[in-house]
Amino acid sequence: MPSNLKAAITRRGFFRFAAGASAAVAGLPVVTEGMLAHAQRGRRLGDPNHGVHIDSNENPLGPCDAARQAMMSMVPMGGRYLMNQESDMVELIAKQEGLDAKNIRAYAGSSEPLAYTVLAFTSPSKPLVIADPGYEAPMFSAQSVGAAVLKVPLSDPHGAAAHDVKAMLAAASNPGVIYICNPNNPTGSCTPRADIEHVVANAPKDTVVLIDEAYIHLCDAPRSMDFVKEGKNVIVLRTFSKLYGMAGVRMGFAVGRPDLLEKLDYFGRNFLPITATSAAIASLKQADLVDTRKKITAGTRADTMAWLKQQGYAVTPSESNCFMLDTKRPGKEVLMAMAGKDVFVGRIWPAWPTNVRISVGTPEEMMTFRKAFTEVMANPATAWMESPRAHGGKFGEGSTARWS
Repeated sequence: MPSNLKAAITRRGFFRFAAGASAAVAGLPVVTEGMLAHAQRGRRLGDPNHGVHIDSNENPLGPCDAARQAMMSMVPMGGRYLMNQESDMVELIAKQEGLDAKNIRAYAGSSEPLAYTVLAFTSPSKPLVIADPGYEAPMFSAQSVGAAVLKVPLSDPHGAAAHDVKAMLAAASNPGVIYICNPNNPTGSCTPRADIEHVVANAPKDTVVLIDEAYIHLCDAPRSMDFVKEGKNVIVLRTFSKLYGMAGVRMGFAVGRPDLLEKLDYFGRNFLPITATSAAIASLKQADLVDTRKKITAGTRADTMAWLKQQGYAVTPSESNCFMLDTKRPGKEVLMAMAGKDVFVGRIWPAWPTNVRISVGTPEEMMTFRKAFTEVMANPATAWMESPRAHGGKFGEGSTARWS
């Protein structure tokens, strides 16, 4: 049996998962970026592939050619579990990151370990501390176990838009989890390494610092794997959903001390799709893939942000595949009007009500965005009402409210 699976599949562990994890997880949604975007769109759309969707932080390039070929080669083997393949992927990640395989747990994306970390380490007496605006998914996990969610405004929101780490540390005397998404979703901004070091060094001894590096490959910011190597109370999340273009393929992993990862094991793990593991392995072996795709995204992002600034609009200093755009109007009205032109942006964060998040699409998609945005800002209400699908239901009906 692969070494990295032994800890999860033991007789005692198996029965603990079967009896405890299933009961604990039942009814608790693992919220993903895709779910939040779909909730924002609402039921009115019909065909989810219609129009330009720059609201989910997806990579429109999709998997690289090597990953596509690897997935195709796995199709004939789809009737087998191929248990060694996950182990091979974990061993490759460990080698590339200078870690031991026991420090890694693979999942179908990073949403599961994000949710499990919050479920494992927060409680009614141990709150979650999170940036605002920040990625919302951890909040739902915290709320499901009765943990308080303490939102801390980003520092210098009109400038660097980084995590205010001193305020986050001061928010609670006994936080269960301090969540740092770097680069941040939705602003795309990075928090300086020195600030992250400050959190890790000064957090209470039983607090887990959860560093979400879903977008880390899109920027030049220092990585956080060294905290794990040093044995800190840190869990780092990575995903293949963003730069690697595998959002729909589903592959990610968590990195941490074995004793911390064992807390996540309580909530169960399953065999991973062999297509996903093969695609991940192939992607990791492409030496120039990260730099090439980072440049592609950066170029499209820079062109779009420069155009918006020329039009007089403020944007956050993004180093990722998304940024926040201040529309100078209620963001929801602009979002609705853009949807009326079949260009879907979003979401709205209550802390910044005039801002909408823009994901970076292809150059062609961003040109379509420019045209629609220009028309919408001339008269957003009219643009919305003229949409042939505008009367199919209230925008976001039965959806956005579920997450806010």
